Amino acid sequence: MMDGLLSPAEWEAVRLSLTVAARAVGCGLPLAVLTAWLLARFRFPGRGALDALVHLPLVLPPVVTGWLLLLVFGVRGPIGALLLAWFGVRLAFTTAGASLACGVMSFPLMVRAVRLSLDAVDPGLEQAARTLGAGRWDRLASITLPLAAPGILVGAIIAYAASLGEFGAVITFAANIPGATRTLPLAIYSALESPGGEAEAARLALVSVTLAMAGLLLSEWAGRALRRRLGH
Repeated sequence: MMDGLLSPAEWEAVRLSLTVAARAVGCGLPLAVLTAWLLARFRFPGRGALDALVHLPLVLPPVVTGWLLLLVFGVRGPIGALLLAWFGVRLAFTTAGASLACGVMSFPLMVRAVRLSLDAVDPGLEQAARTLGAGRWDRLASITLPLAAPGILVGAIIAYAASLGEFGAVITFAANIPGATRTLPLAIYSALESPGGEAEAARLALVSVTLAMAGLLLSEWAGRALRRRLGH
């Protein structure tokens, strides 16, 4: 049905967006959970700086974030040059680079959702497990993370939906390459820049709105379902 509504190029942009967003969340979520746990449970030198760095993409223009990624992960950047020389991996202007840009932009959303969920976990339960001999990692795996699961799931879904709509960081770091980095927002932009592309832009915008609404509704439903299951 979708193939009949969209052209092959439009459908490719949709599929690429879904793939890029999935990779961004799949790679970023474990690090987001670890970061949120550190910020919520520990006091250490530089904690404020780490907190500010994590949330920096929320306040920076996305184009600036993409430019910073280009400086660091470009072929002449300190990390990008090493990746290319040692492993033959190039991130700038690739599908992987688009996923990295989306992951960086959505990372603060995941951290905030997970951290709020961790803050809601009763510390007495963790303390009780500690008195029974459970180690730090045992408490994390058996008590903290299961109780924080609603926030983790909601954070992942919201980050996925946000990644589907990311534009500035992607076009700056990964460019607008058909079949490689032209995600849904970039395809809409390209259609609007082309003579007579209003109809294509309208179709893609409708798909974008549908996916965004589906993501928001799914996050709300999933959060409530998990909270009911956990007895919250």
